[in-house]
Amino acid sequence: MAHKVIVHLMNEDPIVAELERMPEPEDASITIFDPRREDGKQIHYLRDGSSAVVFPLHRVSSIEIFAEDIAREEEVTFYRDETS
Repeated sequence: MAHKVIVHLMNEDPIVAELERMPEPEDASITIFDPRREDGKQIHYLRDGSSAVVFPLHRVSSIEIFAEDIAREEEVTFYRDETS
């Protein structure tokens, strides 16, 4: 499941994107999908049609994870069959 995140790069504007998995301590980079600015516009240093970007983790200062994604993973749903 992809997590909606905001990636803060050093000396750059934040990037809103999807992240397939959280980085592990041994990772040297992260791959984000559907990168865009917070206002939804294209990022000026990426070409049109870019769907994924790999950033080295030494350039990432922080990653914000949206709470609804975390809550959705932990959500327990109950199903009741009304036909019986």
